[in-house]
Amino acid sequence: MKTAIVILNWNGQKLLEEFLPAILNFSADLATIYLADNASTDSSIQYVRTYYPAVNIIENKSNGGYAKGYNDALATIEADIYCLLNSDVEVTENWLVPVLSVFEKEQQTAIIQPKLLDLKDRNRFEYAGAGGGFLDLYGYPYCRGRVFNDLEIDEGQFNDVTEIFWASGACLFIRSKVYHEIGGLDEDYFAHQEEIDLCWRAQNIGYKVKYVGNSTVFHLGGATLHETNPQKTYLNFRNSLLNVVKNVPAKWFLFVIFSRLILDGIAGIKFLFEFRPVHTFAILKAHISFYKNFYKFLGKRKKLQKKQHYNKHTSIVWQYFILGRKKFSALK
Repeated sequence: MKTAIVILNWNGQKLLEEFLPAILNFSADLATIYLADNASTDSSIQYVRTYYPAVNIIENKSNGGYAKGYNDALATIEADIYCLLNSDVEVTENWLVPVLSVFEKEQQTAIIQPKLLDLKDRNRFEYAGAGGGFLDLYGYPYCRGRVFNDLEIDEGQFNDVTEIFWASGACLFIRSKVYHEIGGLDEDYFAHQEEIDLCWRAQNIGYKVKYVGNSTVFHLGGATLHETNPQKTYLNFRNSLLNVVKNVPAKWFLFVIFSRLILDGIAGIKFLFEFRPVHTFAILKAHISFYKNFYKFLGKRKKLQKKQHYNKHTSIVWQYFILGRKKFSALK
């Protein structure tokens, strides 16, 4: 299989200096490496051309965020497998072999995520994807190894190969034919949780999403937007609601929508009590944008032939905040 590792970059020369060498050392014999640049204004492109001429450079005309950046770049790349790789990810020796092996053996597996560990605390799972992602009934995302902000230590508990619901956009492998068949990433998301929608749509047409735990990468995280940035809060809350409108099966649709609006309101109040009002206003802004985009996403929903069943555990909010279940293994 022809594999393309595509690194999306925006003014990230320092990240490229730190992480690009390992990507080349541990990947060049099995994959072609691309830098998809989102109209950077720093010297990223010049740096890569000078020091890493083996890297193919694609220059996008604008910074359209994660979704448009990848859509524009992948439209020009011919490969069987795309690896969408954040510029702040450290890969490890032999990381590609287990993933490509699963793709070779399982034709219905369309998307794969490796084990995602924290670069700053290398024995702990990383927030963005940990051991593979799921959604609760209300559309809140969580992972094996990460429930809300509680991160588990990696003790080999997720050294398996298993089906998951969503793979992290920090390091996401996808069959190119499936990527283009489902129309790529939804550019209305701009950034955050668009990979959940991508995985959802792939499953809607019969493909599987898997986690391969014997492939490991380390993620710095927060290189674009730190978790304390209210813009990240805005995008996460808004895009999660848009995922619900677009993808939740009809029998739960109205119940989940109304429940989410109430639960998000409670989260906003919680931020106020924590003296973080900027995040309360970010949630309010997210809801305003949600209302503005509601009918647009309702139209997108009508185009989907099937709405995949998605909730592994009924309510993460209830289990985490009320029952105190902080680990994935404790969820029921």
